[in-house]
Amino acid sequence: MAFLLNCPNCGQRNVYDFRFGGEVLTRPAPDATEDELTAYLYTRENADGPQREWWNHSLGCRKWFIAVRNTHTNEVIETAWPPEGTRLADGPADGE
Repeated sequence: MAFLLNCPNCGQRNVYDFRFGGEVLTRPAPDATEDELTAYLYTRENADGPQREWWNHSLGCRKWFIAVRNTHTNEVIETAWPPEGTRLADGPADGE
């Protein structure tokens, strides 16, 4: 289903201009247990309702940003840059 997504840099565009990067998750500590790492890598909430997600404007400015999207209706509630000090490594699992 197509919907409009608002890039904080370029403005509103069709979702097909973007690449989905997954849910925003908190990375485990470097000394995390195997169970904590497994949960981080493989467990997804996939909420029915508002969910924080990583998106990349692949056909535009090519920058990563965070969107809050209602997964039931595809309504985009908010888009924003990641918090100050967030490294790309704190972004989507594929690092791009």
